[in-house]
Amino acid sequence: MNRKLIRPNFGEIKEQLGRNPKPPVPQEPASVPQPAGEIAQGGRNADPNAASLPQGMASPRRKIAPPEQTNAESFYYLKQMQSKTPMVIVLQNDEKIRGVIEWYDKHCLKINRVKEPNLLLPKHNIKYIYKQDEEPRIRRSRAGKKEESASADVDLPLFD
Repeated sequence: MNRKLIRPNFGEIKEQLGRNPKPPVPQEPASVPQPAGEIAQGGRNADPNAASLPQGMASPRRKIAPPEQTNAESFYYLKQMQSKTPMVIVLQNDEKIRGVIEWYDKHCLKINRVKEPNLLLPKHNIKYIYKQDEEPRIRRSRAGKKEESASADVDLPLFD
């Protein structure tokens, strides 16, 4: 069963039947209308830059642009604010600031810190942010410390 999902252009149907419809409004004066089959099959006159067309359409359609703002950033900040997650903010100069995100807007983050003053950080000064729980921990065993102290006593020759 072959069903057309898109409503046909009645002006084209009247032209095919030999009737003269109202003159079509030219959308692009340089392009010549092509039959829908030739475009769908990628005929020799088909525009290679045009997006793929739905079945039965004779005019090229542009792809819909992705949304300008996805709100992922605000969703992340709200989630961390509600759970009061301890965060580590690394600045452009590699300085680390630890605290809880208390407030944010388009340009700044307010960081609430324990035993230190609260900060208002401009977002352009932030390199990246991560949760304090995800911070890499360096674990050293006692054997590792002994090896380090032993290697510090050894003099290595320097080459010029």
